[in-house]
Amino acid sequence: MKKKNAFTLAEVLITLGIIGIVAAMTMPTLIQKNNNRVVETRLMKFYSAINQAVKMAEVDYGDKKIWYQDLAGAAFDDDGNPVPGSSEQEKWFNKYIAPYMKITKSKILSDGSFVVYFPDGSALRSVSTNTRDWIFYPGALERCINTSDYSNTNGICSFSFTFNPEPGADIQYWLYHYNKGFEPWKWQWDGTRQALLDGCNGQGAGSRGKQYCTALIQYNGWKIPDDYPYKVSY
Repeated sequence: MKKKNAFTLAEVLITLGIIGIVAAMTMPTLIQKNNNRVVETRLMKFYSAINQAVKMAEVDYGDKKIWYQDLAGAAFDDDGNPVPGSSEQEKWFNKYIAPYMKITKSKILSDGSFVVYFPDGSALRSVSTNTRDWIFYPGALERCINTSDYSNTNGICSFSFTFNPEPGADIQYWLYHYNKGFEPWKWQWDGTRQALLDGCNGQGAGSRGKQYCTALIQYNGWKIPDDYPYKVSY
């Protein structure tokens, strides 16, 4: 009779252990690559969609410098809760931008800012004090804003944009926003990549809490560069 060759139980267990170790080493890299790809895609998609909306609004309402307004968020009642329907930001956005975008829902947050949600799961949030600064979330907004202090999420799960087409006398600071649509935060940018990288690291005059990170990704063709200082998520 011929002898049949077979793996022993020990050999099978050793093989499975090696496979497990290799998987444990490679999975974080694969997950991060997927996170990068999703964030890159949704950033680029949002940038294109909202600026297309601005162009369409200009067809109906004229030059954006005319209908742009710097407005505050919701008022609060005596108990400190936002008053429904009181947000001038929301009224402005619903008139000039929302009709030209696919939005699944919107709501007012506890700080008076408002947020709109898009079909791909991303979201756009106003800064409660103005319609100049905006925050884009490529994924779950609620998880991102509850992760840590707000400023620590910049460049990770939230990304800063600005819409300030008519900055007035301060045009020297808003050079890269004058007469433009929604652009990554570039306030006081000197035009160099190094300034974007430094700002993304929280250094430099215009960084304001890592807000240059969005512009750094845009500068790299909407791809997260190899020297990007954070692991993005959505």
